[in-house]
Amino acid sequence: MTDQGSNGMSRRQMLMGTGALALSLGNVGRAFATPSGQKSSANDRVVLGLIGCGGMGASNMRNLMRFADIEVAALCDVDSARITGDFNEVEKKYGRKPDVYADYRKILDRKDIDAVIVGTPDHWHALNLIHACEAGKDAYCEKPISHNITEAVSMVGAAQRYKRVVQVGTWQRSDQEFVDAIEYIRSGRLGKIVRCRAWIADGTRLGKKPVSTPPSSLDFDAWLGPAAKVPYQSNRVHWNWRWMLNTGSGLTGDWGVHMMDIALLGMSKSQDLVMPTSVSAYGGNWAIQNDDRDAPDTTEAIFHFEDPEFVLQWSVAQSFPGRPGHGTEFVSADGRTLRVWRGGWLILDSNGKELPKESLAKRADHWRDFVDCVKSRATPRADLRSVAQTTIACHLANAALWSESTVKWDAEKWDIQGKAGKETMAYRRPYRAPHKLTRYPAA
Repeated sequence: MTDQGSNGMSRRQMLMGTGALALSLGNVGRAFATPSGQKSSANDRVVLGLIGCGGMGASNMRNLMRFADIEVAALCDVDSARITGDFNEVEKKYGRKPDVYADYRKILDRKDIDAVIVGTPDHWHALNLIHACEAGKDAYCEKPISHNITEAVSMVGAAQRYKRVVQVGTWQRSDQEFVDAIEYIRSGRLGKIVRCRAWIADGTRLGKKPVSTPPSSLDFDAWLGPAAKVPYQSNRVHWNWRWMLNTGSGLTGDWGVHMMDIALLGMSKSQDLVMPTSVSAYGGNWAIQNDDRDAPDTTEAIFHFEDPEFVLQWSVAQSFPGRPGHGTEFVSADGRTLRVWRGGWLILDSNGKELPKESLAKRADHWRDFVDCVKSRATPRADLRSVAQTTIACHLANAALWSESTVKWDAEKWDIQGKAGKETMAYRRPYRAPHKLTRYPAA
């Protein structure tokens, strides 16, 4: 299973493109040639630094490099083996070698860099993004924005305090099928919605790997960062970290933030999303045995909403016969269903017969939206505050599952009501020294 952007390139393809060529470092100037050979005005260009090479960080960088008013000046990763492919792409594009760092704070210290791409694993997003805001940088941040609820709130608060533009990598908000489906639901043409469903199939097996010595290219202690200290195993790091709860949140976080996001957007009137009042969940590691992954392979979560009143069912399972392996559905009071997935959408009557539908005007490119908002200071389509709400909903499902209790959410206070769920890692966890999370309240 892969997570593909609108350019059709998967995260797995991006990972496979990273070579082992030795790096030669060089300085980057402010004047880069555009594809036409003309120079852009220095005031018109957005200079970027990439934090977290390979994977979606690399994919986002390449998407942004399509634009003549973008420069990439620096790259950062704690694994030098993952830098090579991105280094070569930048040098090929601009005819200049990017600067390379192992410490992302070196990028944030650069006065010539306007914005950063946060493409690190989830457990690093909060520190990367908050420090970028404090340094006066805008950001394109991968999803889910955080490893837990406390981080999500602090990230939103930091972006608000320092007035930063942050676009999140929930690019489905810009893809045609999802735009059409959301607008159709908001128009009221499907009628009163009483139930939403969102799901993802998860059959990923990491296998069993022994504790070993990290490769010489990887600073594993720096890779762990604020996460708990654990011994190195080759199947717990790049790509696979999302199925390890020390560094990821399973597919509830990884894909729930995509598929539940569509349900929440459809049921909301704006990017300020409706939030559940209570969440219950059941599941565990039931289907995949003798494996090093510890993220649940089976989850059934029920979210109750009061205004408007409806329920949302989130499912992680091995497969969904008769339906795509991922998707979102809206079910009306009269039994009609709108189903949307990556690749299409349809409307079914109460007997399962497909009904006519209409497409709407296309939305702007997701990455172009970020660049335009950096320049105009407008709110991007996947604004941090909005996607934080979806991310928190994902964390609430995990908190309910791990606490074996119903978790209640206070949307005004941006906090869990009572104690249920607050003892779980989905709410917060201690940071490993010397790392520290600065708390910023969200408004």
